[in-house]
Amino acid sequence: MNLRRLCLLVGVALLALALPASASATTKGAKRITYKFGPVNIKPGQNTIELENNNGFPRVPGYITRFKPDLVRVKDGSIPRVDVLHLHHAVWLVSDREGKRSGPQFAAGEEKTIVDMPPGYGWRSEPTDRWVMNHMIHNLYAEPDRVYITYTIDFIPDSSPKARKMKPVETQWMDVEGIKAYPVFDVHKGTGRRGKFTYPNHDPNAYRGLGYRRNEWRVREDSMLVGTAAHLHPGGLYGDLWLQRGNRKVRLFRSRAKYFEPAGAVSWDVSMEATPRDWRVQVRRGDILSVTGTYDSKRASWYESMAIMPIAVRRGAQGGLDPFRNRRRVDRRGKITHGHLRENRVHGGKKWVLPDARRLPDGPAVSNGGTVNIEGFVYGQGDLVGRGSLRNPPVVAPGQAFTYFNSDAPKQIEHTITACKAPCNKTTGIAYPLADAKIQFDSGQLGFGPRGVTAAAQRDTWQTPNNLPSGTYTYFCRVHPFMRGAFRVKQ
Repeated sequence: MNLRRLCLLVGVALLALALPASASATTKGAKRITYKFGPVNIKPGQNTIELENNNGFPRVPGYITRFKPDLVRVKDGSIPRVDVLHLHHAVWLVSDREGKRSGPQFAAGEEKTIVDMPPGYGWRSEPTDRWVMNHMIHNLYAEPDRVYITYTIDFIPDSSPKARKMKPVETQWMDVEGIKAYPVFDVHKGTGRRGKFTYPNHDPNAYRGLGYRRNEWRVREDSMLVGTAAHLHPGGLYGDLWLQRGNRKVRLFRSRAKYFEPAGAVSWDVSMEATPRDWRVQVRRGDILSVTGTYDSKRASWYESMAIMPIAVRRGAQGGLDPFRNRRRVDRRGKITHGHLRENRVHGGKKWVLPDARRLPDGPAVSNGGTVNIEGFVYGQGDLVGRGSLRNPPVVAPGQAFTYFNSDAPKQIEHTITACKAPCNKTTGIAYPLADAKIQFDSGQLGFGPRGVTAAAQRDTWQTPNNLPSGTYTYFCRVHPFMRGAFRVKQ
């Protein structure tokens, strides 16, 4: 048995635009159809973004009223565990032949949130529409796999009597980072106020030099908002939707994260609150809608976080509540979009066989500017999963630094060196390890890829900080959390 398969066995020991998920009953008057995108061949350790044509969509005109995403293995139809293989995100971009509709229409992240429209509302679908898939499937281990991205829709064709009473909605994409293929920001431990960090409010450099705010949308015509929910990453507490009219500003909805995770707000074992099914808000031309995302910054750092809050909009429609006159009826609690998912059941954090790096003998001394390679999912020295003297932390003198080099980068495999609280040696799961060290550092994802559409840092090296006090420092790879390592600063 190879080392990485052993690690897998030891480890065992998006977004989402979402309205409240109904029971599994098919929408009245609709047909339930399941499409498969793929098969997608997943490389060992894969964490890349792909943009591909998607040919699975209705072949007759009608309305989509419900959208349920998932990820299944080709070989047996099983749903992979989120701590092994997960759908980091999938975004279905849809455009019509006339160019009147274009952009993200449906999206999903690890939460696999279900879109379920209130009765009488749906997304208009034409057989001439073009569907494109933006997907990022994250393989946390060194074993290849093969999967389908599935999506089950409820569809009311124009031939149904129900279609004549349908009201079309469109997706207005709201994101704190605007429309990007990979819209992320970092939340560092201890930042923000009172243990909470709100983006972009608490980041003075969020939109510096742009001349505009990426998290805003100016309404072009009187319209009615029908529903929304937030997409956040682990550590996320809530996403807020705001409306500004002149000098007045009001919150329209707070999409709170409901964590099933026993350890709290630290994993993907979460569901988001979505607006109530009778939530309708009137907006006027010239209004400015904006979104913010709030994270817990007390417990850990959260790298490459998101705060997305798309809205289902009935453009040009009258009706709905004036949020300034009916604030309490508008800004009220919603309902979570789904319950606990079985694939989130491995939380990690149990006793493991890995050593406590603080008790290991010194490894070889590394000269100032020296290099430690990362190859085959192994840190060249100080790899706690390794055997024998390979485990012993390399030593660097105070005031000096050495370099980590990702030799796996040409294979499109990215690695990080991310500080975690010692001993950082328990079982891998969706809630462990965390970037929770007292002294923080993070290399970014060492590797290369197309700029703007990748998580890669566009470099394959990283130097340790040269101002670290004496001690043993433990770390993990955020992309492949079973990888654990340590180095030591010592005179």
